[in-house]
Amino acid sequence: MKRQSITPAGSAEIMGAYSHGLKVDVGDSEMIFVTGQIAQDKDGNVISDDIVEQTRYVFGQIKAILNEAGASMDDVIKAQLFLTDINDFAKVSPIRNEYFAGSRPVSTMVQIEALVKPGCKIEIEVTAVKEKS
Repeated sequence: MKRQSITPAGSAEIMGAYSHGLKVDVGDSEMIFVTGQIAQDKDGNVISDDIVEQTRYVFGQIKAILNEAGASMDDVIKAQLFLTDINDFAKVSPIRNEYFAGSRPVSTMVQIEALVKPGCKIEIEVTAVKEKS
């Protein structure tokens, strides 16, 4: 099985044994797995304490990883969203709906106690499938 690590320019430094994204050959298609993205810039700083700004930033990171892999948000088939406060659902959901209008993936949104980077309020991971060109 052929697989390729995906790390767009400007991505945050990897903090362990993982890839920002991984493209896997599955016959006539490619699966793209995007590791959970948080609102951390390339220097390791949390970009804002605002959930809306964090959410938009994270979706921007996901979009960049997918684009680097030759895919788009319309190729997303599964999304998992982790919030440190489920009361932010009303702010996050419209942004999720905007980015997934074309793909309508299966989706999970849950509250968790904390994220790996203090100050981050959301983490999003996605899986996409794209036909080979």
